[in-house]
Amino acid sequence: MAVSTLIVPFHINAPFVRSSDEDIVEDAKRGTQLDLSDQVRFDNYSLILRGQRVFIHSGEFHTFRLPVPSLWPDILQKVKAAGLNAVSVYTHMGLINPSRGVVDFGGFRALQPLYDAAKEAGVWVVLRPVAGTLRTNDTDWKGAWQAYIEGIIKVTAPNQITAGGPVIAIQIDNEYTQNPISHAEYFADLKNAYKDDNSGIVIPLTYNDPGQGRNFINGTGAVDLYGLDSYPQGFDCSNPTVWRPVTTNYHTYHAEVNPSQPWYIPEFQGGSFDAWGPTAPGYAPCRVLTGPNFQSVFNLQLWASNAKLINYYMLYGGTSWGGIPFPGVYTSYDYGASITESRELTTKYDELKRQGLFLRSSPEFYKTDWVADSSTGLAISTSPAAFVTFLRNPDTKAGFYVVRQANSTSTSTTTFQLSVITSAGDLQIPVVSSPITLSGRQSKVIVTDYAFGQSSRALYSTAQVLYAGTIDGRDVLFLHGDSSQEHEATLRLTGTPNKVKQSSLVTFSHTKAGILAGNTIVAFLAGIEGLITIWDSDTQLVLFADSVTAATFWAPAIADKASSDPLRNFWGLGTNESVLVGGPYLVRSASISGTALALTGDLKADARLTIIAPRNIRSITWNGERVSGDFSAASPRQSRSVVTAIGGFEAQLRTSRNANGISVPKLRGWKFRDSLPEVGRSFDDADWVVANKTSTNLPLKPHYGDGRILYGCDYGFCENVVLWRGHFTATGAEKSVNLSINGGEAFAASIWLNDVFLNTSFGNSTNNRHIVAETDDKFIFPEGAVIPGEDNVITVVQDNMGLDESSSWGKSANPDRVKSPRGIRGFELDTGGNFTTWKVQGKVGGYLNYPDKVRGVLNEGGLFGERRGWHLPAFDTSKWASRALVQGLPDSAAGVGFFVTTFKLDIPQGFDVPMSFTFQEPFGQPYRALLFVNGWMMGKRVGNLGPQAKFPVHEGILDYHGVNTVAIALWAMTPGVPITPGLQLTIDGVYDGGVGGVVTDNPSWSSSGREQ
Repeated sequence: MAVSTLIVPFHINAPFVRSSDEDIVEDAKRGTQLDLSDQVRFDNYSLILRGQRVFIHSGEFHTFRLPVPSLWPDILQKVKAAGLNAVSVYTHMGLINPSRGVVDFGGFRALQPLYDAAKEAGVWVVLRPVAGTLRTNDTDWKGAWQAYIEGIIKVTAPNQITAGGPVIAIQIDNEYTQNPISHAEYFADLKNAYKDDNSGIVIPLTYNDPGQGRNFINGTGAVDLYGLDSYPQGFDCSNPTVWRPVTTNYHTYHAEVNPSQPWYIPEFQGGSFDAWGPTAPGYAPCRVLTGPNFQSVFNLQLWASNAKLINYYMLYGGTSWGGIPFPGVYTSYDYGASITESRELTTKYDELKRQGLFLRSSPEFYKTDWVADSSTGLAISTSPAAFVTFLRNPDTKAGFYVVRQANSTSTSTTTFQLSVITSAGDLQIPVVSSPITLSGRQSKVIVTDYAFGQSSRALYSTAQVLYAGTIDGRDVLFLHGDSSQEHEATLRLTGTPNKVKQSSLVTFSHTKAGILAGNTIVAFLAGIEGLITIWDSDTQLVLFADSVTAATFWAPAIADKASSDPLRNFWGLGTNESVLVGGPYLVRSASISGTALALTGDLKADARLTIIAPRNIRSITWNGERVSGDFSAASPRQSRSVVTAIGGFEAQLRTSRNANGISVPKLRGWKFRDSLPEVGRSFDDADWVVANKTSTNLPLKPHYGDGRILYGCDYGFCENVVLWRGHFTATGAEKSVNLSINGGEAFAASIWLNDVFLNTSFGNSTNNRHIVAETDDKFIFPEGAVIPGEDNVITVVQDNMGLDESSSWGKSANPDRVKSPRGIRGFELDTGGNFTTWKVQGKVGGYLNYPDKVRGVLNEGGLFGERRGWHLPAFDTSKWASRALVQGLPDSAAGVGFFVTTFKLDIPQGFDVPMSFTFQEPFGQPYRALLFVNGWMMGKRVGNLGPQAKFPVHEGILDYHGVNTVAIALWAMTPGVPITPGLQLTIDGVYDGGVGGVVTDNPSWSSSGREQ
């Protein structure tokens, strides 16, 4: 059903051209009257930016999970290269605003480097500054988030599109409900903060509903643009070939709840997180579950619902380093995404690029009416096994038929013909070829009256469109399809043809009469592999390739570097010019200066370079080096390209010889020192925090004890390792102590009486099943461990796994879950005797005075070595004992020890070499290890649970041209058991190219703020 167009403009008070960021904000505050409604608006079809209709095709990228700002351009360039035009970015309140009085946008917490890199790449930003999960209108919570949001506003206002920046929307908060009223009023408070006359924020505020709950569309707290999140396959990758079916009511739901707005999917499944435990599958199966077949079927189902703003969560997952993870995930946040944690491209990326370049090439698709589908009476397929949705542009009448299996989980092969509407009349297609084929889990977009270039149209095509546009005044169409299937397109071919070598697998049927008169039916037979030229004239170029080959092509945008438009790098607004480049692993950028074409990108191996560019190009460079090719693009007679006689160029790109010598050293020369002096009775804990509170704001109260609250968060220590020391004067009759310990899913806590090890309480998880987040155990005192008449000490070393994730919707809704009672929920001597004192210690400095302002508040925990800074570069270990890490702790004792070594790297410039630290010992050993690389806590290894044994660490954390320090805090949890961690640095890949200019920021050890 067609919906009438309703334009929703955003009128702001700020001039467009600015001399400085300060001017932008000040003009917004003064209220300079200038109607900029053409800057950001939307109707019921799509977003409209500066008067241009835009399909927001976006990927989620959390910069804090890649804590090297000089690598952010790498991700953004890969976003742009895939044909996407936006990123959605969470900010982390806990890192930026860890306590009242601390708002830190320095280093990896900064937003300005993101905005600058996005603007340079030509990628829009939807900012998602989630204000936390304790979300009500309570005055104490409002007081907690105000400084954070004010900081977000101050940095973001000068970077809105209206000021020439990349930010086009701000999400007000994440996955929340409008009821009770305190929730709605909390959103209203946030809206008031953003829309305050002094804020300068003028772009739309958005919201992502976690289910079809109709929240914040109308009423108190309603946002400007509503969206719906969707994860149709859930979060268990154990059976990656078993699918749930597609959701079929998206279009109906949109028509019911917000038909005057475009259909927005702020989070659509781009992968899955993975849980702790020996049965957790790891991320490789997640990349299968949500792989290219899933993307083909489920992404296109979103298109069929007429969604015009789509964001994939995640596009790049990264690393949940330090204390970032919540208990349900481990360090890696790879997510099975299209770009791996180590920033490498996958077959998922290939499929996303095929889709992305189609969307970028198809502006007619940005405005379509949903006409009908197979469930509403659209009977146009010759097979009921094919499900069809018909979308049509109301202005140009271009048609888009999205086809999939009627049973979306089917792996069968389905063939059919379609009865379609075209400008030439009604047709059943294909006309001469074999029927359209869906090979199992596959979807396609069949186009009719499809515009390509300035003046050409395809009457229809059952082949898929990779690229459509204009290069050097010629209309270019690049089609693709599975090599095992037949495909067909009917085109009106124009211009004076050049001689091209025709494939025997392509046939041409020229029609002179009937409704196809003047058109040429081009049939592509099965078996085509590689790129072939269909038509090459002075006005048109038509290409076809199998889909695998098509994924090796790139269409980098060419921006006018001489333009003063701050948005010159944005496709559709600043530029519509591009070239086609085939062969390289990645093409990052292209620019033309006179007759010179400059390309930058990466090679994984030698590659055959194919370029289609303006005919006046006389020289081509790749990463600054001149490329000698097989051509001159000046004229058909001089060209030796097999692709096109005009503007064609072919050459061989070879990786640098320097790639052959790239290697990494073995990790040797370890130094060792005990890191648990706290178990000694003589240890002085006078400077530790006295745990003597008798009340808590946390909703879950202690199970038993004497009324004292032993929750880490009440004393400033919520995450990472926390140590407790309970003192009691023994009578000699004590035989045991009961302790209830809460650390979250997969936690552990080891307990000593004086210097005698008692036992370890093991939390558990088996792929988010059999979860043990809290234990209640009796610890027996060995004979002679108690010292009658003297001070005895129970020491608890506890690994906190992060706070639980709150849920505000569904049957399990509990917004207070985040208020996790991490710590000791019960303590009791068997005699009923009293503990005289409890002391607690976590990260040095707590949330306010933590000494490492660069790595931030979540990087460290409370281990003795951490508090002393043993994990930091340049800490003097010369007097430590020499001991190999693989030997574990002396005497196979339970306890904690620090192992430290250094190594040099000398990676040649001009290479991107992803690396990982890999634990190579057999699975199942009862230990935990914290991996510190140049001071950054980049991994938590749990030997008895897994699954993670490989920890990617990026350049910028690693110094690729100097000395590096790696420290392992090894916690052996069971005595007398061989614990033999075998850690080595491994190379994940070698790429000739890279983003370049990677900066390290790894401050060395200083005594300032550290325990002495």
